[in-house]
Amino acid sequence: MAAVNRDRLKNIFLDLIRIDSLSRRERACAMRLKRELEQLGLVCRFDRAAEKVKGEVGNLIARLEGTVADAPALLLCAHMDTVSPGEGVKPIIEGDVIRSDGTTVLGGDDKSGCAIICETLHQLREQQIPHGPIDAVFTVCEEIGLLGAKNLDLSMVQAREGLVYDSDAPGYLFIRAPGAKALRFTVRGLEAHAGMAPERGLSAIKIAAEAIAAMRLGRIDNETTANLGLIEGGRALNIVPNQVVVRGEARSRDSAKLERQVAHMIQCFEDAVARHSVTLDGKQFTAGLEYNTHTEYEAMSLPDDAPIVRKVVEAARRLGRVVKPDAMGGGCDANILNRRGFSVANLGTGMRDIHTVREWLNVNDMVSAAEVTLELIRLHAGG
Repeated sequence: MAAVNRDRLKNIFLDLIRIDSLSRRERACAMRLKRELEQLGLVCRFDRAAEKVKGEVGNLIARLEGTVADAPALLLCAHMDTVSPGEGVKPIIEGDVIRSDGTTVLGGDDKSGCAIICETLHQLREQQIPHGPIDAVFTVCEEIGLLGAKNLDLSMVQAREGLVYDSDAPGYLFIRAPGAKALRFTVRGLEAHAGMAPERGLSAIKIAAEAIAAMRLGRIDNETTANLGLIEGGRALNIVPNQVVVRGEARSRDSAKLERQVAHMIQCFEDAVARHSVTLDGKQFTAGLEYNTHTEYEAMSLPDDAPIVRKVVEAARRLGRVVKPDAMGGGCDANILNRRGFSVANLGTGMRDIHTVREWLNVNDMVSAAEVTLELIRLHAGG
């Protein structure tokens, strides 16, 4: 059985989560990973994604040459950035359970994946496990639209098959994930004094509220979700607001359902805006609407019998474990990589309550993911 060093894995994880690395500010985390990997003999390089995402650093691409002749290369991938509030993380350690202190996220998304890759590479050297070439890729700006993966320099990566480590559920291999569309609505009303002459105004906030109240949001069905996450507008308490901007997203693993949900959200705004007008001094003023949508990423769908899926399931079986292929509700770098010529699945690391200040993680889940990965590497190299 391919054991791992639990304490080292835990300590690497703790080191990483204590390093601030919000999107576009991943340099310090990248340098910590680079030092770790170069000590293991990997050759580390950065691509030029930083220029494209306007960040501090590009994607970190580390290369470990194989020890088995003609064995195929394997990709191990995680992202370095975290969401807000993610600065000054102070982990609470309760044995194998590591929690945030309630003021920030923990950063298990995705420092757990980064730590698992590092410990896996330590074990390859220490146990002298036969392996093909390994490309360890640590991306930037995953949390703001999978930008690192979108701008990854493919010429620097030999592998075209492998794993992304970026999901909560241990024991699951996610092979299907939704596509997402971002939406931005600008509602235009008419300003007026809110105390002296409110009837001479059109409240953009009220109009937007009517649209939102009519909208299907949250869980739409087992494949589809929608959310409005940002709203801004108004200038003062005593002014009827003449503009409000609402931003949101829709996701679905079914492209037709995604299009229907987006159309529904647009229609709700159009209907609300059409109901509002005011006549002032013989002239009619109507509310207005501008909107735009764009695809953030396409859905991911790997066949159940894809080679990487079969190998991960078999690797787990050899260890007396079960890894179940399944579908997830979030997007990840695998969405992009599978569209760019890779065949990759997303292995759960055990991060829980992610994107909240209640986030926590059990080290045992990271250990399990690392052990399955080591067995996968043996299998991938013909072992």
